[in-house]
Amino acid sequence: MATTRQHLTIAALCEELEVARSTFYEWRAKGRAPRCIKLPNGEIRVRRIDLESWLDSCEEVA
Repeated sequence: MATTRQHLTIAALCEELEVARSTFYEWRAKGRAPRCIKLPNGEIRVRRIDLESWLDSCEEVA
């Protein structure tokens, strides 16, 4: 059984979405990125559930 990370690094998120790191930070600056967690060491993580919710909100109705 494959385990899925509950908290994604920015590198893992960008790889999964197939976007450049700069694109993620642009989305974040514009308030269009998924919710993020800033750790005490300054690193950013994204909860898997927040990514899934964000992706659902990006769906377009045909």
